[in-house]
Amino acid sequence: MLKVILESPYAGDVEANVSYARRCVRNSLSRGEAPLASHLLYTQPGILDDDDPVQRAWGIDAGHAWIFGAYKMVVYRDRGISPGMEKGISRARDAGIIIEYRRIET
Repeated sequence: MLKVILESPYAGDVEANVSYARRCVRNSLSRGEAPLASHLLYTQPGILDDDDPVQRAWGIDAGHAWIFGAYKMVVYRDRGISPGMEKGISRARDAGIIIEYRRIET
């Protein structure tokens, strides 16, 4: 399995975005990938508060730290590309990581 960083929106309509992100993780797994969706992991209750700017920055930085161990970044863009996703894409680009854009909704 290839290790991939998974990007999808989180902020905004959090409930719909979490549901979408879970479908993205499942899609990635079905392709034989080992995805890391840090925005689903670090925002779980009791871990980080995404509404706190300091804690949000911790989560973003922690997720970006995994970019260097990934084969590629997969960007699911059916719901658009958020500013947080843009930061991840920029970091992956700077690190020379492959970036693949996907859609799963029709």
